[in-house]
Amino acid sequence: MRAMPVIAALLMSLSALAGASATHADELVQVAPHRASAISANADSTPPLFGFLTRPNAPGRFPAVILLHGCPGFTEHDTAAAGMLKTWGYVGLALDSLGNANMCGEAAAGGAAEMLDAHAALRYLTSLRFVDSARVAIMGWSMGGTAALAAMEKHTGQLTGQTSIRAVVAYYPDCGASSGVLTIPALILVGERDDWAPAAACRKLATHESDLGTRRDASAGTPIDLVVYPEATHAFDYRLPPMHYLGHFTQYDAAATRDAEVHVRDFLHRVLGEPAEGAR
Repeated sequence: MRAMPVIAALLMSLSALAGASATHADELVQVAPHRASAISANADSTPPLFGFLTRPNAPGRFPAVILLHGCPGFTEHDTAAAGMLKTWGYVGLALDSLGNANMCGEAAAGGAAEMLDAHAALRYLTSLRFVDSARVAIMGWSMGGTAALAAMEKHTGQLTGQTSIRAVVAYYPDCGASSGVLTIPALILVGERDDWAPAAACRKLATHESDLGTRRDASAGTPIDLVVYPEATHAFDYRLPPMHYLGHFTQYDAAATRDAEVHVRDFLHRVLGEPAEGAR
């Protein structure tokens, strides 16, 4: 399921853009001196945390979205998502949390690393003069979606003290790993035919019940919006041929992908507010 690694290709293509006339070229940035380690206790021994940064071609300060990739790692899917956010008037920062590692067999460790990297990404974004630090969201896919939800749970202590994180979007996360008691509004998008991250667990979260064995009060935490696509599988927005991967079936669904983008855009607009006028 992993597409070809894109860091090397990005370096070449972005260097070609250096002399371009675009107001703000997309760029590969160093977010932190070290990325969180998914396989070692010594985080200081890991390479730098890089991210693909996009920003609207207009002056001003913009809301921003931190993007967390799935367990196969950082691919063209993530750079495309950051580019889409740019056209909507948002700064996008897609993190390369795993380098060349594939954590699909160790998603818990990979997700924990992504949570820490999201914290570093928040610090980085709020240091940028063109980012409205009071309007930042976090969005993830699969393992990254699970990490995004976990980062915003009341009991984690990871990003809960950061008032600038105002929304979370999770594509087909492992809802069974979440308490559902979140500090900010959430949007979850999942397929009914997903045999990796079942929609049934996400329905429990949206109706105030947790697979962790507890039922939360309807007033606990913030609202969870859930969209379930009847014919969609896991990774329904990855433009790849149908395949079986680690025993799970994945298939691209163009209609679900388009509808999910509409829901995400409307949700971000509703929670973060109107992006700056003229941002493109």
